[in-house]
Amino acid sequence: MDGEGRGPLALQMQGISKTFPGVRALSGVWLDAWSGEVLALMGENGAGKSTLMKVLSGAHRADPGGTIRVFGEKVEIDGPQAAKDAGIAIIYQELALAPNLTVSENIHLGNEIRRSGGRLDRRAMAEACRPILQRLGTPFGPDTPVSTLSIAEQQLVEIARALYRRSRILVLDEPTTALSARETDRLFALIRQLRAEGIALIYISHRMAEVYELADRVTVLRDGSSAGTLEREQMSADAIVQMMVGRSLSSFYTKTHDPAAAVRGPVVMQVEGLTDGARVRPCAFALHRGEVLGMAGLVGAGRTELARLIFGADRRAGGSVTLEGRRVTPSHPAQALDAGIAYLTEDRKGLGLFLDMSCGSNINIGVIGPDSGAGGRLNLARARERAMRAFGSFRVRASSPLVQVGSLSGGNQQKALLARLLETGPKVLILDEPTRGVDVGAKSEIYRIIDELARGGIGVLLISSDLPEIVGICDRVLVMREGLIVGEVGGETGVPISQESVMVHAAGLAPDGMAA
Repeated sequence: MDGEGRGPLALQMQGISKTFPGVRALSGVWLDAWSGEVLALMGENGAGKSTLMKVLSGAHRADPGGTIRVFGEKVEIDGPQAAKDAGIAIIYQELALAPNLTVSENIHLGNEIRRSGGRLDRRAMAEACRPILQRLGTPFGPDTPVSTLSIAEQQLVEIARALYRRSRILVLDEPTTALSARETDRLFALIRQLRAEGIALIYISHRMAEVYELADRVTVLRDGSSAGTLEREQMSADAIVQMMVGRSLSSFYTKTHDPAAAVRGPVVMQVEGLTDGARVRPCAFALHRGEVLGMAGLVGAGRTELARLIFGADRRAGGSVTLEGRRVTPSHPAQALDAGIAYLTEDRKGLGLFLDMSCGSNINIGVIGPDSGAGGRLNLARARERAMRAFGSFRVRASSPLVQVGSLSGGNQQKALLARLLETGPKVLILDEPTRGVDVGAKSEIYRIIDELARGGIGVLLISSDLPEIVGICDRVLVMREGLIVGEVGGETGVPISQESVMVHAAGLAPDGMAA
């Protein structure tokens, strides 16, 4: 074995550059991957990860000057077939399967077994791929229609196709995005199995917990260049973030507003006995002007359900919401917005943004009524001005507000959605998992925005499953468990906000309603 217990060097990418009209996406990138290892590839959105992998897969041709070697042999990857012939397979986040075909037909797609006369030999195809499916332990057979499979099972079909074609280098691009915790565990077990069989695996992810669990090494790209590689014993959140964005993790969570003054300030929203009669039991709390109030708890604790009751998105069975001393208790989101309560959903793609519309249209759609003149005509000049102002304030990375919002990275989509909500002039802003699915650089930008909103006097209710995030940016934290607010830390409780003090309540280790 070579390279500290690994197998032979499977892949060398040396000095890889790629230029698009007016943009240098990659500049002299180096990457090594060994047989029998998991190499994590990390970097901010736009750092060049996808471009580099598209060069490797043959979807893009690199600029002259770089070299790619597979098991020591120099290869010319001038198209997807050349990559397949070299034993390279990439499983993208958006799976490339034909749902109307069977598992076997998808595995053989483009390489079908035919009888004399040209007819497909489906029986031979099924028998040929059966050993691969058994090797992977799939719960389905070769004749199963792909349309009946879950996302996790469809990923297995993609992996089976790669192994059937004797791929020796397998790239997984954000493979857990649509998987449950149990499905993720099964995928990780399979990745470890493939590593033990000598496959070289390149794992693209922005989730550090996954990288810590799986990776033998991590290579980081920044601004289209190689930022460096860390061995497993060198990995830490601070080291990886420093390589990704050029500064330490400790600089992310900075508050310039005064949390003590915020808690002593006037109450902007009071919630009393709010319940849906099922998942959310009667809950009560106060949110102060200029305060970032965290809401923590384990999955299923009822945080999102409570937020939706406040916003009027779900029907309440009892309780009330008071805003600046006036009872509002919205029964519809439009009433909440009119009253001054805005809600950023955790599902920005499904429930937040209009993905096929431009950034500017998304930013302006919440104020389309006030912008309309006589006869319902829109003031397009005002809309353009508003969109440009939001682009500057929120530092949206896009060439112009005319760009389709669905084409942006997760972080920039989130900033566009935040900009739309703030155009409604809210007094209270509920943020439900605001940094889910965004890279660390975008997280830092969103934290800056939250801090500026608090300094501007908006009351912010922040729901997050990321405990370092809760600890880093919140002034007080409420903890929910089984549909009830069971504890509070920070603020006037005198209990410091820490991961431990939050988890004591979330896990039921402290008496309900008591400070940890």
